[in-house]
Amino acid sequence: MILPIYIYGQPVLRKVSEDITPEYPELQKLIANMFETLTDSDGIGLAAPQIGLNIRLVVIDLDVLSEDLPEYKGFRKPFINPHIIEYDESKIDSSEEGCLSLPGIHESVKRPTRIKVRYQDENFNEHEEWVEGYLARVMQHEFDHLDAKMFIDRISPLRRQLISGKLKSILQGRFKCTYRTKIARK
Repeated sequence: MILPIYIYGQPVLRKVSEDITPEYPELQKLIANMFETLTDSDGIGLAAPQIGLNIRLVVIDLDVLSEDLPEYKGFRKPFINPHIIEYDESKIDSSEEGCLSLPGIHESVKRPTRIKVRYQDENFNEHEEWVEGYLARVMQHEFDHLDAKMFIDRISPLRRQLISGKLKSILQGRFKCTYRTKIARK
């Protein structure tokens, strides 16, 4: 089932998410719905707060980029209870990011190119690993959602001021996108 994407201004996007247990109701169905929603919206990552749930769950699908980035062929994974436990600050990269919850906004964001993550897979098996490159950027972006952050929180105050009109338009429901959304009510 395709779920609506919660748009900037929704309170759920600014609440820290909670870890879940294997008893979480209909988790496999939720993961499937999140992947379906992600595909429908032409995204590569989706965090549970973006569909209105403050739980630590993210789905990432980089297979859609495999023509340009062949190392991600077949990469389509859920991440349960993910946490970044270490940042390798030795190399920082700046790259443009966008977000399904911020339609029409793209900004350059500086992030470490290598991180150490801990998460559980769909069977609740624990993983701890170093991740680098594009996947590290996507994980940082999506895991930020779980900590009540958005990529616009990581841009300079000047850039933030320059996009303030776009942010105000989003808050007023004046934006265009091709996927289902849920805007904040005043």
